[in-house]
Amino acid sequence: MKIFIAGATGAVGLPLVRALATLGHQVTGMTRPGQRPDRLRELGAEVSFADAFDGEAVHRAIEAAAPDVVIDQLTWLPANPADIINAMPNDTRLHREGGANLLAAAEKLGVRRYIMQSRGFYLEAPAGGLADETARLRYDAPGEIGESTRTIGAYEDRVLSSPLYGVVLRYGFFYGPGTWYRPDGAIADQARKGESTIIGDGNGVWSFVHIDDAVAATVASVTAEPGTYNVVDDDPLPVAEWLPAFARWVDAPEPKRVNAKDALKTAGEEAVYYHTRLTGASNGRAKAERGFAPRPLLWKAA
Repeated sequence: MKIFIAGATGAVGLPLVRALATLGHQVTGMTRPGQRPDRLRELGAEVSFADAFDGEAVHRAIEAAAPDVVIDQLTWLPANPADIINAMPNDTRLHREGGANLLAAAEKLGVRRYIMQSRGFYLEAPAGGLADETARLRYDAPGEIGESTRTIGAYEDRVLSSPLYGVVLRYGFFYGPGTWYRPDGAIADQARKGESTIIGDGNGVWSFVHIDDAVAATVASVTAEPGTYNVVDDDPLPVAEWLPAFARWVDAPEPKRVNAKDALKTAGEEAVYYHTRLTGASNGRAKAERGFAPRPLLWKAA
C-alpha cells in the first residue's frame, strides 16, 4: 500500500516507518519544514515537508503522496517529562487543528483508510475494573488534561463518523527505545537523582505498552476493521506498584511519598490526578481480532 504518516520522526512514527517499509509498503513521512530528512530517507521513505497547522500545505502533501492510508502520529512532547503539563496546550492544539487538517484533506482526496493516535490512559472505567473500547475519554479530568481529553474525544468521534475506514488506536504509556521510560531515559534519570515521588496512595492505575508492540499493533491496523482498539499491555498497575519496581529496574532509590494535599500545592491538580485517578485499560479487542500479543511489562517483577 501507499501509506502517509504525519509525525513520522516521533517515538512511534520512525519505527513505524521502518516496519512498514520493511513489509514492502510505499511510505511517505510528513515532517515540519526545516527538519532534517535523513532519518526517513535512510529507511527508504519519501519525505514530505508540511506544517500540520497549515491546512493547504497538508492538503498538497497528501495529494502528492496519493496514499491509500493516512496515519496521524502527531504529538508535541517536551524533552523533559517534568514539562509535560506546560507542553500539553500545544499538544492539544496539534490534535485539534493539525488533526482536523489531516482528516479534512484525507476526506477530500478520497483516501481509503484513516488511523489516529489516541490515549489509552484517560479512559472511564468501572470501579476496580478496566476500560474497554466502549469507554469514553474522561472529559471531567482537571486542567489541561481535561482540555486534552475533550479535544481528542471530539477528534475520535469525527474519525469514527467519517466516510473513510476510521481506526482509533488508544495507546498506553510508551516505554522502550526512544521513550522516557527506559534504563537511560528521562524518567530513569529522575529516579536515580531521587526525584521520583508517589502522591497519596498512588492508586491511579497505569497501562503501559512497549513501543515495538505499539508499532506492531499499528501495522496490523492498516488492514483492521474500522473502530477503536486499546493498544496496552496485560499489566495495568497502580503507581504505588509500578514506580518502585521501575526504580529497582534502573538501580534507583525507592520513590519518596508525599500526601495529596501537599502535592496539590506544589505539583498541581494534574499531577495528583495522574497518581490517584487514572484507570487501566483492557486490550481484548486487539487480541481477539488482530492477534495482538504484547510482552509483559519489563520491570514488573523487578
